[in-house]
Formats: sequence, C-alpha cells, structure tokens
Amino acid sequence: MIDALVGGRLWKQAEERRSQNGNTYVLAKVRAADGEGESMFISVIAFDQAAQDALLALEDGDSVSLAGPLKIGTYVGREGTKASVSMTAQRVLTSYHVQRKRKAVVGSGDAREASENWCEDAFPGAI
Repeated sequence: MIDALVGGRLWKQAEERRSQNGNTYVLAKVRAADGEGESMFISVIAFDQAAQDALLALEDGDSVSLAGPLKIGTYVGREGTKASVSMTAQRVLTSYHVQRKRKAVVGSGDAREASENWCEDAFPGAI
C-alpha cells in the first residue's frame, strides 16, 4: 500500500455502518482530479473515530483532504479495464479545520511555527 494525501470533493453523503461485532465505520467516495485533469473516484473507509466524525459532518460537494494508506487495483467495466482506488482514511482535513488553524496562527505572531505545528498535528511525520 501507498501512504498518501488525497484532496478532492465528497461525492454524496458519507454513510455510517456497523460491523457484525458492533464496531462502527464510515464509507464515503471522494472525487479527485488525476494529474491529467480527469476525475477519478476514491472509495474511502474510516475506522478512526475522529475521521468518522469529520466525514459525517461533511455534505455532498464539500472539499476534503484525506491521509492514509491507498490501494490501487483494477476492475473490468463496460468500457474495458479501469483503475480502482481505495483509501483507509486515518486523518481528515476540511475547510473548517483550515479556518480554525488560520485564526490560531493570526493570534500567535509566529505564523511559520504555528503552521508547522499544525501540519505535524494533522499529519504526523509529514515534516
């Protein structure tokens, strides 16, 4: 698997489900642009409670960034073989989080340090 950061827009509302042993998880789809500007769908599953809560708070079309392991596969559709992409979201970043962090940075006086701290908190090991 690939450790990835994916940005895109939520496609439809995320759904909360319950496993046979009673644990909850959330399923979602995110539409993201590939390097050539074409859209692709990423199937997302979240087990972490904070990631679940963040996904469930979003509405169809909201911008979102996800961090976690990414798996690429293939499937045969009507138009031939296509790529399938799925991710286990361990961290979720939304525009709400960005606005909250920006307000904290403005009040701190040291924007770079606050920005680096925020990135490390949101995505451990990224810096």
